[in-house]
Amino acid sequence: MAARCVRAGLGAMRPRGTGPGRAAGLRAGPTRSDPGPEPAGPATASLYVHWPFCRKHCAYCSFNKYVVPAVDEAAVRACLVREAQTLLRIGRVRRLVPALGPWGHSALQQPPAAPPPRSVSSVFFGGGTPSLAAPRTIAAVLEAAAAVAHLPAGAEVTLEANPSSADPARLAAFRAAGINRLSLGVQSLDDAELRLLGRDHTAAEARAAVDAARQLFPGRTSLDLIFGLPGQSLQGWERGLEAALGLCDHHLALYQLTLERGTKLEAHVRRGVLPEPPEELLADMYLSARTAMAAAGFHQYEVSNFARQGAHSAHNVSYWRAEQYVGVGPGAHGRFVPWGEGGRVREARVQTPHPDTWMREVRSCGHGTRRRAALSPLEQLQELLALGLRTAEGVTHQRWGVFSPRLSLDAAFGASGEAAELQENGWVRLDGRSLRCSPAGLPVLDSLLPALLRQLRHRWEQMEQDGGGRSAG
Repeated sequence: MAARCVRAGLGAMRPRGTGPGRAAGLRAGPTRSDPGPEPAGPATASLYVHWPFCRKHCAYCSFNKYVVPAVDEAAVRACLVREAQTLLRIGRVRRLVPALGPWGHSALQQPPAAPPPRSVSSVFFGGGTPSLAAPRTIAAVLEAAAAVAHLPAGAEVTLEANPSSADPARLAAFRAAGINRLSLGVQSLDDAELRLLGRDHTAAEARAAVDAARQLFPGRTSLDLIFGLPGQSLQGWERGLEAALGLCDHHLALYQLTLERGTKLEAHVRRGVLPEPPEELLADMYLSARTAMAAAGFHQYEVSNFARQGAHSAHNVSYWRAEQYVGVGPGAHGRFVPWGEGGRVREARVQTPHPDTWMREVRSCGHGTRRRAALSPLEQLQELLALGLRTAEGVTHQRWGVFSPRLSLDAAFGASGEAAELQENGWVRLDGRSLRCSPAGLPVLDSLLPALLRQLRHRWEQMEQDGGGRSAG
């Protein structure tokens, strides 16, 4: 079971434009007549900004990206700015406006009965290859967000970068534009593996980019690595990880290669040109990596993410806690309540994927939202469960109660049923702190989730049949 589920569980989630809803295998359900109100919670939302352009198509990547002869960056910039401001206003992620109170003191002005304005807790520029954007484009989006929302001075602002567009001068310009955390797509430190992946940088260029990033973003530089490549050996993966640990900062993201339909690598494996990695080998690679990371002082805080000295990605943690986020740019996903449009329920939103069509829509109506669907209370709990169990902290009682004041975590999973069997077998734990996977259960999460989701639906339906409005424990 471990080998099969490491493939499914790790290959995974990379919280970018596709959004965690896709990663969790969940779809936004149909709009309901009474989906229930948005849970009360901290007045914050994160902001994801998608830059969809790349220099070339990597052999493994299925993200929403485009390789074009030239980019009209001024036009893209203007649309990113406009859509960011429009969606932040719709989500009431806006500034508090000072006004004189009855005694001449500053008061906070907002419409009667409106929800409290929300601040932007973090910003993440993903892609595509956002390090190909001009630093002034990054600055313009941040300035636009700050003009309509509260963007705290210390908020985490991350830029994904490829080593081929991460020279010291360029990184310094990004820092001046407002970036304070870098996520470097190193993927491998072996030139043959980089060629197999179709990357446009060499191992030497990756090392130079890491050195430059650590100088400019000390303690806030993350590296992405991929394992499970066709033909890769356990020893080769261990050597690569050891090399990365020798030059990394305090954060590493280790992703098992997912052979996505429509990619060059998937086609080669399907046709027998390249070998498909054995599942037992993939499991050994993952378990070996966990051991090496722990020995190097890293804490595994999510299925694929490791940090030391508290260098967690605040933005990604907000996804895994099912907090609200606004997605801007072609193909970006979002989860927020459209208060500014009269909404009172969290929606799953997807922006138009093709850049040209997206820009026409933004120019026409301020944003390029292609699909939107209200999420029922049960669907929100399903997302919270699927995402939260990816993390070491799991789903806390406090966080669950924000979404489900009627059905407690204990009532949903503490009694007899499939969840109890998983606990007895040591896969999950439920205590006074949270529901979470055990160290043995985390790699096999995808095999555990169906049973937990079934039990959640059953207990939810049972609660509604028994009277709905009554507390369920």
